[in-house]
Amino acid sequence: MKKNVLIIGAGGVAQVVAHKCAQNNDVLGDIHIASRTLSKCDAIIETVHEKNAMKVAGVLTAHQVDAMDTPAVAALIRETGVQIVINVGSAFVNMTVLDACIETGVAYIDTAIHEEQDKICETPPWYANYEWKKRGLCAEKGITAILGAGFDPGVVNAFARFAIDEFMDEVTSIDIVDINAGSHGKYFATNFDPEINFREFTGTVYSWQNGAWQENAMFEVGHDWDLPVVGTQRAYMSGHDEVHSLSANYPQADVRFWMGFGEHYINVFTVLQNLGLLSEQPVKLADGGEVVPLKVVKACLPDPSSLAPDYTGKTCIGDVVKGIKDGAPVEVFVYNVADHKEAYLEVGSQGISYTAGVPPVAAAMLVATGEWDAKTMKNVEEMDPKPFFSILDQIGLPTRVKDANGDRAWNA
Repeated sequence: MKKNVLIIGAGGVAQVVAHKCAQNNDVLGDIHIASRTLSKCDAIIETVHEKNAMKVAGVLTAHQVDAMDTPAVAALIRETGVQIVINVGSAFVNMTVLDACIETGVAYIDTAIHEEQDKICETPPWYANYEWKKRGLCAEKGITAILGAGFDPGVVNAFARFAIDEFMDEVTSIDIVDINAGSHGKYFATNFDPEINFREFTGTVYSWQNGAWQENAMFEVGHDWDLPVVGTQRAYMSGHDEVHSLSANYPQADVRFWMGFGEHYINVFTVLQNLGLLSEQPVKLADGGEVVPLKVVKACLPDPSSLAPDYTGKTCIGDVVKGIKDGAPVEVFVYNVADHKEAYLEVGSQGISYTAGVPPVAAAMLVATGEWDAKTMKNVEEMDPKPFFSILDQIGLPTRVKDANGDRAWNA
């Protein structure tokens, strides 16, 4: 059994991870939080104590580290004696943290595909550009690396696997639908790191259709989805992490990702993009200095974690999976609904951070008990989804299924 966890990152998602690790420290053991800014780690620890979140008495400690520095991360792993690293830092640090885990022989879990700061929307499949290149080394050294174990990617990958295994002989399409029907009350803000948020939507939209990569422009393809709890919502086909692993594991299926956007968001985004303010490339100023426009926009927008106290409404995220069963067409929607206010009251974060932060803790618990200790590199859909759903049910993100027989809990 693996115990003792190092959390990399100190943003809104890391706060959720810290609270959930604390609530389950009888399984996970000692908890360490590390970031470049020690005060942010200390602030998270303070919220954990304020909520009396520790299930049993134990270690909860802050550390300062540059996650881009592999030797420094490896040294911290050895110093703390952790056996599981949950990386919820920027997607820019995935490979350096993964390398530190491989070097020290500990399990690695992340929530998104690695990105390079000076590149946007590289040629797919994105995992193959970075993480998958380490797959052979993980297998050789017996290192467990669970990739993309947030909600999307992550839980939605497990939704797809579950729907296919339980309801179909053959899968024909997987449509991941992410709707945030909540309101934060700000003129304009992003629900997670603005730099990462905008980078997702400024490049080519890649989907996997008819056995090949298809390219579209952002906001080119929209669809109205009729969903439980949140009703009919407009969503647009977007490029997203999970399409790249699901298309590799289910190449016979069309795989698309849809995200909900309001007209106001689209209008502001379009103006920023047309002005060049979403560029990741530096521009020269009149005085000879340089700035990166995207970083300037990020600095001007509200910190996503600051949205939590006033956030209301719900999210609905799930997979519409279609296929064939006994020669007849079948369709199933596997999904979760989360509440922003409930998330804030429990862990002090808004619902988007909550849905992203709870799943990697569930994955860590499965690694700790051995059920997901794969001793190689895996994407979430390559793991048994049922124990994952069982823990998610217990710690705050219940899974539901809607099909021709009605709407029910996944295990009903």
